Formats: sequence, C-alpha cells, structure tokens
Amino acid sequence: MLEPYYSLDALVRARLRKWPQRPPGLNGTGAGRDAWMRGRPTSDDMSNPFLKLPGSNRFRTLPDGLWLNFGGTPLEPYVDIFAIEACSSLQNLLDKRSRFAPSTQSLLAVCPVQWLLAPALADDPLPRWKATGLLRAEPTHPFVLPVRDLKVMYGLKTRHYEVATGTLPHPHEYFVPMDALTAVDGDKNPALQAMVARACTAGNFLTLP
Repeated sequence: MLEPYYSLDALVRARLRKWPQRPPGLNGTGAGRDAWMRGRPTSDDMSNPFLKLPGSNRFRTLPDGLWLNFGGTPLEPYVDIFAIEACSSLQNLLDKRSRFAPSTQSLLAVCPVQWLLAPALADDPLPRWKATGLLRAEPTHPFVLPVRDLKVMYGLKTRHYEVATGTLPHPHEYFVPMDALTAVDGDKNPALQAMVARACTAGNFLTLP
C-alpha cells in the first residue's frame, strides 16, 4: 500500500524525520566540538529552529531538513548548519539557492524555547538546551546564534538534476537526485553518507592515524 503523502515536500520530511541526530556519514571526528542535533523536521512537530537575517522579523528560511552543530563558548556561541532542500522545479531551486547565497550579512539560527526544552531523543530525558553545552540555565527566550559554517544539499527531480550537473556549484552546495531523499532508509545509503562526510568542517582536515 502506498503511503498517504499528499505532496513531495511531505514525503521528504517524513523520510528526513527518521534520519539520525547527526547528519548521516559524519563520524564526529575532526576539529571542534561535536554537538549535532536535528532541528527540522522533528518527530513531535513542535516549533522548530529556523534561519533568518539580522533585524528581519518576517522573512524566515525554513529548510526541509536542518541539522545544527553548536560550538564556541557561552559568551561567544555559534552554530554550524547542514540543510536539505527539496526542489520541485528549477525556479524553486533558484529561489532556495538565493537564500543561502554568500552575503556580507551573518545568517542567524533561531532555536525556539519549546524546541530547546524538549529532549532530542525519545528514550533520553536530557533536554536539548543542556545538550548544546552553551546554555547555563533553562532558557526563557529563543536562543539566537550566528551561523559560522553552512552546507546545503539540494534534492532535484531527475530532469532537473541532469540540468544541474552542467552548472558549477558554490563550495557550500551539494546536489542529489530526489530519490536519494525519498528512499526508505536513505540515510543508510553509502554514497550519500560519503557525500555528507565531505560536507562538514571536518572534511577540511586530515584524519591522522
């Protein structure tokens, strides 16, 4: 029996909801802390983290998938993000690429209080705010952090993917066929894991024996 998903976006989010707290393929090795958490989508569909530009209260970027790696110190926190966007058309791809284009402004990640207070794992009562390692007390306001590093993976329909292979991606961009995102247990795909392993800060450092 086919699963009752009424849109491509709904199917992609349903698949990503089953992906782990750390982007698949990352082994937690390399420079810096390792405090990855899945921000979008979550299993309980609560208020999830989003991205925005400083001073903007209306225009928000809500990726289909969003993972955050919290780093820095309580006085100077930051976050690295790995985002996934499912694009149903070339125009949709162009729109989403523009949201993540290099800019002189710093992108901000906003973590709502409700998301921070809830546990990241169903079988672990530790709330997310403690898992960040950056908050000293239970939050009463959203936790807003500057984005230090950004990587984005775009899922494209087959005909659009063939067109995209003729373009030159920016260093923070990665492209995959939509089937890689909608596949059952897609996070266990070795080729996808290998790509994600390159799409992180650790990928810029030599792994010593």
